[in-house]
Amino acid sequence: MHTADLAGPAQESADLQRLADVATGATTAGTRPGAGADQPVRISLALPVREPFDARGVLEFLAVRSIEGVESADLSTLRYARTVDLPHGPGAFEVRVPRPGGGRVELDLELADLADAPVAVARVRRLLDLDADPVAVDSALAADPVLAPSVAAVPGIRVPGTLDPAELLVRAIVGQQISVAAARTHLSRLAKGVGAPYTSAFDGLTRLFPAPAQVADGAAAHLRLPARTLATVLGAGQDLADGTLALSVGDDPDDLRRRLVARPGIGPWTAGYVALRVLGDPDVLMDGDVALLAGARNLGLVSAEESRPHQFKELARRGAAWAPWRSYAAMHLWRSA
Repeated sequence: MHTADLAGPAQESADLQRLADVATGATTAGTRPGAGADQPVRISLALPVREPFDARGVLEFLAVRSIEGVESADLSTLRYARTVDLPHGPGAFEVRVPRPGGGRVELDLELADLADAPVAVARVRRLLDLDADPVAVDSALAADPVLAPSVAAVPGIRVPGTLDPAELLVRAIVGQQISVAAARTHLSRLAKGVGAPYTSAFDGLTRLFPAPAQVADGAAAHLRLPARTLATVLGAGQDLADGTLALSVGDDPDDLRRRLVARPGIGPWTAGYVALRVLGDPDVLMDGDVALLAGARNLGLVSAEESRPHQFKELARRGAAWAPWRSYAAMHLWRSA
């Protein structure tokens, strides 16, 4: 097993490049599956993170949405693990935060090829929003006297990203107009039905999230959704599989929203949610989100006496002052809902 304690982003990049160079040179026994193709490469890293870091908040967000077999979480120990499809084959990882406030996230990687280490680390950093500037975000949001108590209570709040844009779109469509718990049940059934099996040393991981082609071919047999929603899932899976629809972390936010909203069955809420988590867009306050509105009422940002349309307009007006950090404000509102 390779172990590295990364002092900062520059050192992290250098150490990961060194590991990738070792992988391509095949000079270290046991570092590549070639010495025993069924044996994964295992690496332990300590990822630097800017403090303050709301580790519990970001892991809880992922935990309540976790898909059985694909993800596993234990909030009592601040642990989260999941499978992931990487360029050289399937793998898995586990993150732990044993010392909150210590500026480090422990990461164990399980890879088909050591060359996937830099990609895996980059995806984990995006998933946990480790490269956010929490001081700038908190300072800006705390300037609103209504948000200030929430910022003080939860410094360093993060906006969770995603490991796979295509997966996130499928999850977002399935989750339209149903509870988080219901979406989790549907997605767990889908993963169990068509996701590829995977054997991991990490507890609770047994399969990969279905690839777009598997979604297109198998979702109808496993998702008990309204016909319109199911058709949207199947269409997205097919178009993602054949390349008609492409999503990446480098997409322009406005163009991504426009392309998604143009698709049947996808509205502004889903497009905004995808932009929030796929692109890491820091300035999204999603239209029509009832949970955001509930949080805004609880914080006193809008009046419960007004009509819902008026409340949404008032939230949008108040939210203009939170730019360019409205995504982080949304996390505070969701927490308060």
